Amino acid sequence: MKVYRAEQIRNVALISHVGAGKTSLVDAALYDSGAANRQGRVDEGNSLADYDPDEIKRRMTLNTKVLPVEWNDCKVNFIDTPGYADFVGEVKAGLRVADAALVVVTAEKGVEVGTELTWQYADERNLPRIVLVNKLDRENTSFDTALESLRQQFGVKVVPLQIPIGEQAGFKGVVDLVTQKGYTFEGGNKIQEIAVPADLQDKISSYREQLIESAVESDDELMEKFLEGEELSDTEVLALVKTGTISGQLIPVLCGSASKNIGVQTLLNAITDYLPNPADSLPEDAQAFGDTMSALVFKTIVAQVGTTSLFRVYTGTLKSDSHVYNIQTKTDERVGQISIPRGKAQETAAEISAGDFGAVAKLSNTHTGDTLAGSKDITTPLDPIDFPRPCYTVAVFPRSQADLDKMSNVLTRILEEDRTLHVARDPETSDTLVSGMGEAHLQIVVEAIKRKHGVDLEIREPRISYRETIRKKAKANGRHKRQSGGHGQFGDVWLEIEPLTRDSEQTFVFENRIVGGVVPGQFIPGVEKGVRDSLKRGFVSGNPMLYVKVALYDGKYHPVDSSAQSFEIAASLGMQEAVPQANPVILEPIMNVTITVPESNMGDVMSDINTKRGRVMGMDSPGNGMQVITASIPQAEMLHYATDLRSITQGRGSFTSEFAQYEEVPSNIQQELVAQHKKAESEK
Repeated sequence: MKVYRAEQIRNVALISHVGAGKTSLVDAALYDSGAANRQGRVDEGNSLADYDPDEIKRRMTLNTKVLPVEWNDCKVNFIDTPGYADFVGEVKAGLRVADAALVVVTAEKGVEVGTELTWQYADERNLPRIVLVNKLDRENTSFDTALESLRQQFGVKVVPLQIPIGEQAGFKGVVDLVTQKGYTFEGGNKIQEIAVPADLQDKISSYREQLIESAVESDDELMEKFLEGEELSDTEVLALVKTGTISGQLIPVLCGSASKNIGVQTLLNAITDYLPNPADSLPEDAQAFGDTMSALVFKTIVAQVGTTSLFRVYTGTLKSDSHVYNIQTKTDERVGQISIPRGKAQETAAEISAGDFGAVAKLSNTHTGDTLAGSKDITTPLDPIDFPRPCYTVAVFPRSQADLDKMSNVLTRILEEDRTLHVARDPETSDTLVSGMGEAHLQIVVEAIKRKHGVDLEIREPRISYRETIRKKAKANGRHKRQSGGHGQFGDVWLEIEPLTRDSEQTFVFENRIVGGVVPGQFIPGVEKGVRDSLKRGFVSGNPMLYVKVALYDGKYHPVDSSAQSFEIAASLGMQEAVPQANPVILEPIMNVTITVPESNMGDVMSDINTKRGRVMGMDSPGNGMQVITASIPQAEMLHYATDLRSITQGRGSFTSEFAQYEEVPSNIQQELVAQHKKAESEK
């Protein structure tokens, strides 16, 4: 592949709801451009874009990838992103390195939830975009209905650039409203210009006028010419549409059928005609580098043989067999052979110029989101990728000792590949916790770990870190006496226990009230150790006890048989006697939850919070038809909240949570937990 100047490059992220046909569109574009000798099919498992075994199995994109298409002496870098909500991190990474977005909607359903969400992400990056209404060859489809759906959701700046020739099974081509020419695609990848059908003339005139009315707002001189009734030339209209699209004042809508390869070539023409090139859209953070090479690593692929870093060059040129400086890790990296990614295949290259994408293997200290620079004098990195926080957690367990030996290393490598994952060890339960964006996300991750790395993991619900405490004071005697020949064992203590306030910084206080040496000082640490150990084990549910003050106020000792160990055992026995008298209760962790939902879902979400024993603490309206609810919800009720909220809001809702405090569990739940503990103890 030849080297393209920045002016010849278009970097376009494909975004949509799952199943809209993004990947089929790329397969058709690769075929039309001559990069492939056949058109790949997702349904047949031979797509050139979705080549990962998990993608083939599920027939959907799971990983962001770059697929360059050479067209009209330009290089269009399609950045194909997943449509399924669990893989939003991949979408965010793809949009971070794009200069524009191609939004794909189906003629059957118009704007869906995934369209809304990814549109918002494109708004966050202020990306110009065009829309393709896909699958116009299907039954019960209407371009006009899909267009109306787009305009209702995103405003009147959404205007048609094309209209279809034929409907549903009869769909065979498009009319370009700028040139007012018709094109059909009945010969596979052969485009053919035809006379515009007479029955479309009125619609063409109406839509063309809408297009020009919206486009002239970006040019005062041409607006005056248009308002005076003068006819604008095709060249002037094309320039207006390009200016309006790049500025975001205009969002052109095209039509096609990716699977039938109808409209794909005219879409490629529109991309090269109307979308910005990297030279015209260099972001501010990259401008600070001047002519110095700068590149952002936006994805890391982990394989058995090592890692491959995918990057975009923003300024300068990155060459094979060179050295670069990683600004984040402050290390020098040797860059070996560079390649140009095209899905699964890679083509070696001597250099990657500004605005283009490349891949390099085995960088030692470089991670996703890092900035590579051509000089150590640069200290400010490119803006990072805004990855979302994980919201769904499971516990993972190795199925064998061999899996255990490999698990830690493999999880570390997976974190390198997927920045929306988080791995932690629960210090209370010793469980390994893996957090991600949803059930499907983590299930696919675990399957990939087994397939790629040979480590078989089992997913379970994480155990809740319950606690215990007491509600009132109590006193009890603990006495340990054993005689078995020779020195015996003797320790005798009187303990008083009482609850501490639960907002106290101290969760345990030990007080020595011994007077007169009835328990010698050398045995006091043994008493405290026995108390602490018994609190760690718990008394009614096997969970640690908190917010307790324990006072040693009396006791006895034997000058020969007493020892620190004897008093440790006596203290433990004393606690076992005292706690049941002090009205013990189980505490559960309570989470502060911030939930962002559409206004229309407020009632259902708040009702669901109530069913989860939650309390709504407040509400706020940030605008854009969204509401923010703050609530207090027990952690035990939130294990599947990511799935529940997605179901209630059709995927439009999101949330974050953090630990707040411990509170008493209801009596019926306490009874269940106590019964479960007793059963587990009896089975041991």
